[in-house]
Amino acid sequence: MAKLTNRIREYRAHWKYTQEQLANLVGVRRETILHIEHNRFAPSLTLAFKIARAFNANIEDIFDWEEN
Repeated sequence: MAKLTNRIREYRAHWKYTQEQLANLVGVRRETILHIEHNRFAPSLTLAFKIARAFNANIEDIFDWEEN
């Protein structure tokens, strides 16, 4: 089974963003960011790009796709 993991928490800490601030930047609720960070929810490609752009990063820097 494939799994999507992310480094959102690390990037938020570096940029000093709260979950609420990041959520506002990308147009979602704070709970959405929480669920993505804990790998309970896989974001759409559009949302993944918005998150990466909020950190001035490439999508591959934030998200990893692992296949077994």
